Amino acid sequence: MGKFKIRFVDIIYWIAIIGADIFIYMILGVMQMDYDDNYDSSKGEYWSLASMNNWQLFFYFLLQLWNIINIIGLIFIGRKIYKRIKYGT
Repeated sequence: MGKFKIRFVDIIYWIAIIGADIFIYMILGVMQMDYDDNYDSSKGEYWSLASMNNWQLFFYFLLQLWNIINIIGLIFIGRKIYKRIKYGT
């Protein structure tokens, strides 16, 4: 089995990716707080799409899209780790 080298540049790269991901989640979370602040029960049930305006819907779907992108990324990373462990490449 080949020796796996971890370079300092790789560590900085992954820290930057994780930091950017957390930053995007923070921004989307702050934008979702608008819904909590302006919720009107006469428009529909809490967290129903009917009770959201267009801006809130946009950020809601953007957050769901970001969740899907993160799941796909985790599957990709898990697959690479599995291949590296199983085949040693």
